[in-house]
Amino acid sequence: MNDFSPETESAVSARKAEKIAYENNKLHKRLCRLVGQAIGDFNMIEDGDKVMVCLSGGKDSYGLLDILLTLRERAPIHFDVVAVNLDQKQPGFPEHVLPEYLSKVGVPFHIENQDTYSIVKRLIPEGKTTCSLCSRLRRGILYRVASELGATKIALGHHRDDILETFFLNMFFGSKLKGMPPKLQSDDGKHIVIRPLAYVKEVDMERYAQVKQFPIIPCDLCGSQENLQRKQIKAMLRDWEKKHPGRVENIFSSLSTITPSHLMDKNLFNFMDLKVTGEASPDGDIAFDEDPCATPVPSVVRFNKLDDE
Repeated sequence: MNDFSPETESAVSARKAEKIAYENNKLHKRLCRLVGQAIGDFNMIEDGDKVMVCLSGGKDSYGLLDILLTLRERAPIHFDVVAVNLDQKQPGFPEHVLPEYLSKVGVPFHIENQDTYSIVKRLIPEGKTTCSLCSRLRRGILYRVASELGATKIALGHHRDDILETFFLNMFFGSKLKGMPPKLQSDDGKHIVIRPLAYVKEVDMERYAQVKQFPIIPCDLCGSQENLQRKQIKAMLRDWEKKHPGRVENIFSSLSTITPSHLMDKNLFNFMDLKVTGEASPDGDIAFDEDPCATPVPSVVRFNKLDDE
């Protein structure tokens, strides 16, 4: 039997609603702060830029567009945003969803219709991974569209977890120390590609998508491939985070704290001409007096108007 009076139940419900609203607001502030920090750290967006946001219909690209629109209103510089979706003609793809959503939020957009689905299905044997070919086809088309629209930056919705997964994929399966940079020159040398979500965790994007109730469109082309190597890496990272809190954060921090002289890439560091200088070096061999397992002291950058507190 419920012992609460209607007035008490109403008060409890009101407090719950206030708490949810407070937590949602904190999430939005945190995402804006992290995206703003990444943009500033890597000079991703400059005054006068036209940023082409590649909108797939997934949670991350929706979130990226939403946050960039918020930051555009607060930024001390002017930049334009245009959303672009590549309709790959997947069977059952709901063509109306993105145009309706983008019209509702008032964002200029372009839908590019290209039947890459048939190409991938024709060239890739059944059961094999389609991601590589699909990505190459998408890149070429999006580069062309960016030129046609006069976009100066191409924004992708890859987050921190995507960057870490790519790092381990390259290490485990490609024998390379190579990740997914926050900013790079495109394959054709004509565009700058940016990843403003570089500091954002996937769990935050998942929650933000629920809060905002984005009309998510699943990718039927590759969504059924449960044994993809990337999914194995994702499971590994989530297991680490559960069993060893802080490990994943340390790995991510290490991607921006690199000592080339302590690796083995002859193209990155000139080992051949290395000679004694008679002077102490902060990057010298300190293997005997530094604990490699010491917990690093994090540096915190604050954005006053976007702090969580």
